[in-house]
Amino acid sequence: MSPGDSGKTGDKEMLENTKGRKQYNDMQSAARFPLKLPVALKSETGRRSAETQNISANGVLFEVDAEMPVGSMVDFTISLPAEVMGADTDVQLDCRGRVVRNFDEDGRHGVGVVIDEYRFDRR
Repeated sequence: MSPGDSGKTGDKEMLENTKGRKQYNDMQSAARFPLKLPVALKSETGRRSAETQNISANGVLFEVDAEMPVGSMVDFTISLPAEVMGADTDVQLDCRGRVVRNFDEDGRHGVGVVIDEYRFDRR
């Protein structure tokens, strides 16, 4: 900071960063359920199979074999087992969302996706 600089620009940046971080923390505040379910993904990088690691009301964490860029749109279908859903056949949860984070941990590649739209499909 130079003499005479009030530091307000820095404070403003800090406030904006704090706001952004708070917003991300709010998205993560929903209860997460550690469910490992098969997923069919379709994104800009192609089609692939994945497995959920956890699911919340706001989003889902996948373990995938390829990186998916933050901000990219993704369509995915989660297969919910019939016995859990009380149905005769598996129930498909068709979703559309966007990637909000990527990470590598213990040799696995994870992708966090916020769910923007969804519908249940009994096939």
